[in-house]
Amino acid sequence: MGDTFTTQSVGETERAGRLLARHLQAGDVIALAGDLGAGKTHLVQGVAGGLGVEGAVTSPTFNILLVHAGSLPLYHLDLYRLDDPAQLEDIDFYATLEGDGVSLIEWGDRFPDELPADHLLVEISRLGETARGFRLTPGGPRSAVLAAAWSRSMREGAAR
Repeated sequence: MGDTFTTQSVGETERAGRLLARHLQAGDVIALAGDLGAGKTHLVQGVAGGLGVEGAVTSPTFNILLVHAGSLPLYHLDLYRLDDPAQLEDIDFYATLEGDGVSLIEWGDRFPDELPADHLLVEISRLGETARGFRLTPGGPRSAVLAAAWSRSMREGAAR
């Protein structure tokens, strides 16, 4: 199905995000899925750090979209409060995904038919108080390359 890996702490989850950032390119779309408190925002915070974003990165639950400047623009979306795919037009969802940055979408599994075909689905599950499991499901060739590179970085980092 896809690559998997685990993290044992919030710090490791953020580190996983920094490792992911090394492989990101403009146009990449990452859909994050997992229960409340699974670690979606911590992963995004790590990606933001890896992209050189300065300042706090918080969940955009009430803003729905936050844009952070870094080596690549980071479009951080949270679809938790949306009920209908038609609402995606109101937030310029489709143009954002086609922008010059990377899009990380918390609750990205809420509207799977609205995501581009080539996106990476990252399902995060709780394995313990701070341990998390990650399952990567690529939707196309670019996301398959991204998933493989990220998994390789995680394995190499664990071997150190």
